[in-house]
Amino acid sequence: MPRPDKHVFVCTQNRPQGHPRGSCAASGCSDVINEFMNEIQNRNLFEKIALTNTGCMGPSVLVYPEGVMYGKVNKEDVKTIIDEHLLGGTPVAALQVPDEIW
Repeated sequence: MPRPDKHVFVCTQNRPQGHPRGSCAASGCSDVINEFMNEIQNRNLFEKIALTNTGCMGPSVLVYPEGVMYGKVNKEDVKTIIDEHLLGGTPVAALQVPDEIW
């Protein structure tokens, strides 16, 4: 398998309800990772984009090799991230976390 152009990490941390650190699962992370999987499959991007679920890393989506972190991502944002950043090369500024977080 060739080295992908981009590697996307999606936090799928599932903490109990009411946990002081929160839970990405409660914020819909399963919808986000499933949408990435569907889009990668539908567009046949397996050789260009690798997808990995992760434990807690704070906000929900991290893209390498640039090291761009996106927060509060929902499944409707996935196509925008793929089109503008992963394929177009321009990170989606409106979804990026503040510099002091990442």
